[in-house]
Amino acid sequence: MCLAMPMKIKTIDGKTASCDAGGLTQSVRIDFIEDALPGDYVMVHAGFAIEKMSEKEAKENLELLEEIQNAL
Repeated sequence: MCLAMPMKIKTIDGKTASCDAGGLTQSVRIDFIEDALPGDYVMVHAGFAIEKMSEKEAKENLELLEEIQNAL
């Protein structure tokens, strides 16, 4: 099973962004995101940002993922 992860864009170089979530930094393709800027939150799946999201949505998703991890 694959899971999408909310991440925050730190820097952008062309169509690649350096994104961060919980101390994990990953290089992510942003081809599908219009007007991506550092500071934006994106949902990342298989190395691609697939959706822009608000900070509130991202934090809610991260909290839910943490709850799932703690339950396991």
